[in-house]
Amino acid sequence: MSHPRSGSILDARILVPALGGAFRKLDPRSLARNPVMFVVAVVTALTTILLLRDWLAGAAHLGFSFQIVLWLWFTVLFANFAEAVAEGRGKAQADSLRKTRAETQAKLLNGADRSSYTLVPGPSLKLNDVVLVEAGDIIPSDGEVIEGIASVNEAAITGESAPVIRESGGDRSAVTGGTQVLSDWIRVRITATAGSTFIDRMIALVEGAERQKTPNEIALNILLAGMTLIFVLATATIPSFASYAGGAIPVIVLVALFVTLIPTTIGALLSAIGIAGMDRLVRFNVLAMSGRAVEAAGDVDTLLLDKTGTITLGNRQATAFKPVRGVSEHDLADAAQLASLADETPEGRSIVVLAKEQHGIRARDLVGLNAHFVPFTAQSRMSGVDHDGSSIRKGAVDAVLAHVRASGGEAEAAREVQGIAEEIAKAGGTPLAVARDGKLLGVIQLKDIVKGGIRERFAELRRMGIRTVMITGDNPMTAAAIAAEAGVDDFLAQATPENKLALIREEQGKGKLVAMCGDGTNDAPALAQADVGVAMNTGTVAAREAGNMVDLDSDPTKLIEIVEIGKQLLMTRGALTTFSIANDIAKYFAIIPAMFIAFYPQLGGLNFMQLATPQSAILSAIIFNALIIVALIPLALRGVKYRPVGAGALLSRNLLVYGLGGIIVPFIGIKAIDMAVTAVGLI
Repeated sequence: MSHPRSGSILDARILVPALGGAFRKLDPRSLARNPVMFVVAVVTALTTILLLRDWLAGAAHLGFSFQIVLWLWFTVLFANFAEAVAEGRGKAQADSLRKTRAETQAKLLNGADRSSYTLVPGPSLKLNDVVLVEAGDIIPSDGEVIEGIASVNEAAITGESAPVIRESGGDRSAVTGGTQVLSDWIRVRITATAGSTFIDRMIALVEGAERQKTPNEIALNILLAGMTLIFVLATATIPSFASYAGGAIPVIVLVALFVTLIPTTIGALLSAIGIAGMDRLVRFNVLAMSGRAVEAAGDVDTLLLDKTGTITLGNRQATAFKPVRGVSEHDLADAAQLASLADETPEGRSIVVLAKEQHGIRARDLVGLNAHFVPFTAQSRMSGVDHDGSSIRKGAVDAVLAHVRASGGEAEAAREVQGIAEEIAKAGGTPLAVARDGKLLGVIQLKDIVKGGIRERFAELRRMGIRTVMITGDNPMTAAAIAAEAGVDDFLAQATPENKLALIREEQGKGKLVAMCGDGTNDAPALAQADVGVAMNTGTVAAREAGNMVDLDSDPTKLIEIVEIGKQLLMTRGALTTFSIANDIAKYFAIIPAMFIAFYPQLGGLNFMQLATPQSAILSAIIFNALIIVALIPLALRGVKYRPVGAGALLSRNLLVYGLGGIIVPFIGIKAIDMAVTAVGLI
């Protein structure tokens, strides 16, 4: 598994451009996407106009007003800066991808002849165009290999230097624009139009330019906008109360009160939290098609995991030879090795190695054997070898038994082989029967190796309230044994595309969110139905189009990390929302007594912070309001540390740490700022 790329927020390559971005985001069209900060920007602009009016009129005591206006602008700029930093972490990667796309030339084929093509710019290609890509060429756009086989360097997309094989047919025919063919040639049919390619979507994501708000983020924005409107009305009524008390409150003070009343902290950081959550996925080499998918990952209730490559290592290994009565283990091993010499699968190679290690049988020279090897097919479910007038077959137990019966084999040996096979299956292994010249010799035991530490990972998911289901094509007995060893909650054996789809719909019918991963065309219906569908980058075009996430490393185990990143996004948003609301409560105690103490001396009892003057109290609250945004930017971008705890425990922790902290920190911070501004004579 690849690890997240580094991207420190203190990197000058991020911070310097973000400073300029903070000013560019003062564009009202950009500010309008954030209702809280838009209102703050509007009242700040109006206050600035009033300050300029007073300055031109030669009014006295403008220093206090100037400082308030200055810190109000800092509040808006710091909010913009947080968003710009979050977006800036993907700019370099986006620029590299955009350069690759723009400079690519395509060999557009004029017909069936590979030597007849026209060089055209890659972005000009249309859907279903057919291009030739040879060794050293860049694949110009997303497509599907329709002829040929080649090794492809996908480092530009995945960050991994190891090349992968792409060939026509099967589950490894999809290719991505911007990757490079290292050897041989392929004929590619274009499956994406300009502006909709995989690289285009990735550029849009890492830049954050087209990031759509999630339902929860929209709901929180509506709540914040509602609270802002309430405080607009509340602040608007204050002058009438002051007039009734025989005095007046300056507009600058009313604005300061309003800005400290509304939830500016979470309003300033909300967009950055969402962008940073998607950025964490990008740096983890996962491309999410929308923020909705990232958020859904954090709310997942049921996790469907493919057995092979996710729960097990993916390569079954031969662990034992189990002969029938009357046959020596050496003879069974010798026949099994002969039948496996031309088998290049990991299982076949492990049989050759096991025969050598346990019985000293050295692998033969294929050329010298003068043997005819029978390849495995989906129809026969057997492979084997014909050598020196002898016929050896190895394969699925029922297939080999049917082959033996057709040759007039012994029924007694068949029952014995079935018994051995059942024992192996109950232990979580896979049996392969071996026969020579119509006579059963015994069974090879293959074992799926469960990944180390996977049981503990599933225990963590269970503590989070997530149900894990293993998906496998194995028979129920084998599936049950592996499920028990791995520690999953349930399993689906002999799974077909219809079975997977039915299971997802059943879970969703119970009101649960479901996540799954897949790479084949047969996984596409289930990926499309799942709330979080993670397609492997090495998979088919159909799978990648059906999912709402693509794992660039094609590592199925990453589904677990995706859920953790989604939960971290939700935890961060919840924690900072809690802190922001608690933070506002503390600011009220600083600014409200200072505002009204001249009209209502009784409020002096609430000034338990003993702030120096009403003006210093108001200025200190505004300064703190701006600086707390800067202080929380690293937490918003890095995210709250993930812990596998339930919703109840998480709520209690947030209230204790961020709720209580949100109340205590402002009291300390505002008092310290009050002492500082008084000491330097700003008031």
